[in-house]
Order: sequence, then C-alpha cells, then structure tokens
Amino acid sequence: MSPGDTGFNVYDTACGKIGIAICWDQWFPESARCLALQGAEVLLYPTAIGDEPHDPTNDSYPQWMRVQQGHAGANLVPLVAANRVGREQVEGGQPVTYYGGSFIAGHQGQVLAQVGASQLQHGHFDPAPQLVEGFVTARLALDEMASSRVAWGVFRDRRPDLYGPLLTLAGGKPPVRM
Repeated sequence: MSPGDTGFNVYDTACGKIGIAICWDQWFPESARCLALQGAEVLLYPTAIGDEPHDPTNDSYPQWMRVQQGHAGANLVPLVAANRVGREQVEGGQPVTYYGGSFIAGHQGQVLAQVGASQLQHGHFDPAPQLVEGFVTARLALDEMASSRVAWGVFRDRRPDLYGPLLTLAGGKPPVRM
C-alpha cells in the first residue's frame, strides 16, 4: 500500500457537497479540515478498521469512533463512517476481524445512527460494535448546519499564520516523559 496523491476532494452531488477521505486519512484532523474548508457539507470515510493482530489487547474501535465524532464536531459537518465488517484472512498474515459498527455523526459529533447498535437513553448509542452487516440512514438539515458553522466562527477565527508546522514533517517523534 502506498499513499495516494489526489489530495482531499469534495464532490458536488444531488445530495450536497461530499468530502471523501479514505481509510488511513481518517485519523488525521487535517484531512477533515481541508475537506470542510473546500465546502464539504458531509464528510464520508469509507474504511476497513478492525482488530490489531499484532496487539490483541488494543481495542481500537472506541478510539476510532471518537476520532470520527471529533472530526464532525470540530468542523461542524456531519460525518458518515462506512466500515468493513467480518473476519478475513489478510494476504500473508493473520486473520483480521473488521469491526463493522458503521455510523452517522451529526455536525456536533453526536451519533445519529449506527449499524447494529442499541439506542440508549437520551438518544445515545451503545458504542460496542456489532459484527453485523447493514446500513443506516439519517436526515441531515444541511442548511441549518451551514448556519451553525457560520455562527460558531471556527473557520472565521482560524490562525493559518501560526500553522506552519503543519506544512512540515517536523514533530515526527512525539515527546516521551519518563
């Protein structure tokens, strides 16, 4: 696998402007922000996240879900996370169980719908993934969400003059405290 070179693209569709970032790109807040700055009204992340065969104690699903919800909330743009589901033998490696648990987050990061999840009190969902195939839908009031983005000012008040380090590979080694 190698990195793509197409950048982060927004597509004008009959459903609105959809910004797409695939798989690994979903972990980077910069990709979500780039898509939002290009006018994405919905973020779409098709992905294949599953267990970590090299470290069975690492359940990455909850972190993955929170990161995606953070992208939606930080950019005030709803997000659709479509994840692979099931157990598969990866070429030349150990079997991987893909979590499933695809979901739709609203523009404030709240989960609106999730495949295989039980809805709990106050509209919250049980975050445990269910290894079931399926799909979910949600109504998105894109015009209202656009007004909310303007009112919050997260794009108006940005400070690109301070973001120089984002344009370099500096910081490749995070500090470690002992």
